[in-house]
Amino acid sequence: MHGDLKIISGSANTQLSEAICEHLGCKLSPVLRETFSDGEIRIEIGENVRGDDVFVVQPTSSPVNFHLMELCLMLDALKRASASRVTAVVPYYGYARQDRKVVPRAPISAKMVADILSVAGMQRLVTIDLHAGQIQGFFNCPVDNLFAAPVLLEELRHRDDDMVIISPDAGGVERARAYAKRLGASLAIVDKRRDAPNQAQAMHIIGDVKDKVAVVIDDMIDTAGTMCAAANVIMDNGASDVIACATHPVLSGPAIQRLQDSAFSQVVVSDTIQLDETKKQCDKIMQVSTASLLAKAINNVHTESSVSVLFI
Repeated sequence: MHGDLKIISGSANTQLSEAICEHLGCKLSPVLRETFSDGEIRIEIGENVRGDDVFVVQPTSSPVNFHLMELCLMLDALKRASASRVTAVVPYYGYARQDRKVVPRAPISAKMVADILSVAGMQRLVTIDLHAGQIQGFFNCPVDNLFAAPVLLEELRHRDDDMVIISPDAGGVERARAYAKRLGASLAIVDKRRDAPNQAQAMHIIGDVKDKVAVVIDDMIDTAGTMCAAANVIMDNGASDVIACATHPVLSGPAIQRLQDSAFSQVVVSDTIQLDETKKQCDKIMQVSTASLLAKAINNVHTESSVSVLFI
């Protein structure tokens, strides 16, 4: 046992932090977060944490570098305040898509961020749906990579429609198959190919979607270009309806307008990233909470119980 349980929140997703505390029956520990006129961040932990088991909730979402720096400063402050153990709860792990060298003389950014967090004082990581599971190997500390499937599946299970789960690319087939198995649904794949450089991608559906409700599953929605194009092809192939389902609502650039204008009737996402008021105005977006999942993980880590019971 590592002393009393303390939850500290960064500024990236205070709503999720408060919901986690509500599930755990505790209050957020006070922390002073200020930004100086030159852009530097000031952090001060507002109570004694000596010998305590501290969990810092901070997704590294946009603005990524600001939230990452804020997280590092909180970790360092806790380390210097003699916390017994410091766990970073990072529901959305930024830089995860830069997990390998795809061109010469490029960094492996996901590994570098892992090293930065470890040096800052992180002794354990709790995250949700890493873009690539092997990123866990970049850390020299325990990593609990939770799956948002339980909370997303709850939103899909109550539908009585004949459903088909669709992977938007070959890399997401394993994820889509897991959803299809638990929903008792069929599986289809979007096949994308370019006939020549700088030409638009041709999309084909492998599988039967005719007269079915198609659910496109992915780990994140960023600019939503490929996903919205896939929705049009799915509808052209005779689907009765098409729904998007993703863990991380990055929603950068033209994503909101694209989703609003798309063939999707609904876009189901989790709250690993806090949506601003502009994004909430998109009436197609439905956000489901991961607070109970993260609260269970935090409780099990704190009590030295099994975290693997939360994996599906």
